[in-house]
Amino acid sequence: MILLQISSAQGPAECMLAVRKALARLIKEAEELNVRTDILEEEIGLRIGTLRSVLVAIYGSNEQQLFTHWNGTIKWICESPWRKGAGRKNWFIGVTQFEPMQEVMESEIRFETLKASGPGGQHVNKTESAVRVVHIASGISIKVQSERSQHANRRLARSLLGHRLQQHQNMHQAQGKADRRLFHHQVERGNAVRTFIGMKFIPQR
Repeated sequence: MILLQISSAQGPAECMLAVRKALARLIKEAEELNVRTDILEEEIGLRIGTLRSVLVAIYGSNEQQLFTHWNGTIKWICESPWRKGAGRKNWFIGVTQFEPMQEVMESEIRFETLKASGPGGQHVNKTESAVRVVHIASGISIKVQSERSQHANRRLARSLLGHRLQQHQNMHQAQGKADRRLFHHQVERGNAVRTFIGMKFIPQR
């Protein structure tokens, strides 16, 4: 399993639209490679239908191939749907591997087990494989049900909680500055690993 973060960084609404389109394209390419995808977290963008960032888990024998194909800066060439005639047509977003930020001690958390919900065939709702981890001091909680086993979900939930706690700490320290945004990272412009064109987000060959 690889965890991918797709982020608009500090980009405008057009970059947030690119994140949503990139997510749809990533899922489509994953299906073609027989790679499973699970959306673990989303941060909604400024406009309807946009995303500031999204955290996606990918699983399968071809997961590394998919990751390598996406890892880095993504360029989208398209006229803004909101600023007609503005001139700018190049928008940049970033894709990177998710890295846990902060180790959480066992004594600081509480695990709860529950039945998974949503699609997933016969396995779902028959075993308590889903896990919610709660940080006792702050009350911050994360629910994970993407893995088949409770043990794997516990491990992933703990990792995500560490990142959430780090982000929460950064928010407190930033005192309202732009680095409050969840899962954002700086995007290197001008060195895109892939380029997409138009509202249909067609890959440039």
